[in-house]
Amino acid sequence: MKGVTLAADVKKTSVLRRLPPFTSLRYRKVPAAEGDVCTFALPPDAAPLIVEARSGRAMTLAPGDAFLGTPAHRESTRWVVGDIPAGGLAPGRTYWMLADSGLVGALIGDSPREKIHLGQIKYLGAVSDGDGRTLNIRQFAARVDGDFADHGAPVILLLGTSAEVGKTTAGIAVLRALRKRRFRTVVALKATGTSSLTELNTYLDFGATRAFDCVDVGLPTTYPSGRKGIARPFDQALDNCLSLAADAVLVECGGDMLGANVPVFLERLKRRRSRPKIILAAADAFGALGAKRMLKEMGLAVTLITGPCTDTPTLKRRVEDLCGVPATNATREEIHHDLISS
Repeated sequence: MKGVTLAADVKKTSVLRRLPPFTSLRYRKVPAAEGDVCTFALPPDAAPLIVEARSGRAMTLAPGDAFLGTPAHRESTRWVVGDIPAGGLAPGRTYWMLADSGLVGALIGDSPREKIHLGQIKYLGAVSDGDGRTLNIRQFAARVDGDFADHGAPVILLLGTSAEVGKTTAGIAVLRALRKRRFRTVVALKATGTSSLTELNTYLDFGATRAFDCVDVGLPTTYPSGRKGIARPFDQALDNCLSLAADAVLVECGGDMLGANVPVFLERLKRRRSRPKIILAAADAFGALGAKRMLKEMGLAVTLITGPCTDTPTLKRRVEDLCGVPATNATREEIHHDLISS
């Protein structure tokens, strides 16, 4: 097979965590599509970038480094927005690191927040197998063996009115409450948004026995919104989780409720669990009220509200008065297990 040889220990970002070990790697100078395993290089005169390694640790890309990542779309409301140009990434062209998990594309815009991963990198080529076919993370997706069997575990769903409103903090509080109730096996799923091994490891650290995200169904993110065929990987993700013999399944929808195809996921989930326990994280009382009404229109009911909208007694009381739903500040209060496990 023609191509350029790579060192087997070339740096690999976390979006490629499901790739098996290879004794040798080669890349070819061909266009790259979403999920393709690609070789990039940080220019010699660039500043170092900090990304997430395949192990989940913070990894420095030094000037001149070659590394592996993948093309992806991103529509973050708080961080970076970018996409894959029509026709894919072109060899020799410069693109941007859109997320620390190793997602690369054309930059559309970003927020003023500091981003230690954001920088320009050069696309070299796509990694191929022995027959010259480009490797893609879809090839290594997790799949249920044999006929799918739903073990009936209850689902606890974490939703947010925007990014960075405390969904993962609430998820940790839920795990602690379930452990007090002596739930032994809890499966965690980050169903939508951007892949992040750090977030999955956080759930594992606090007691989840298994943790999945979009990489496990062959996607680097669930963007762009409105993408065709997204229902199928969502169904596959639910198959992977609900086929496990678990006491509970904790599902977090990354980002906000309007993006990352969250509405599509909610419709697919309703087919399996018509009344999941829903914990809503909101920045303010009006956001909580709007989200509650939107969910009601979808036939879903909020069980508990948390997030910055509960940071003070005044805010917390306003949320409960407006929404008629219990509110808890997950950073300072325990989540009562009866709300999530009854």
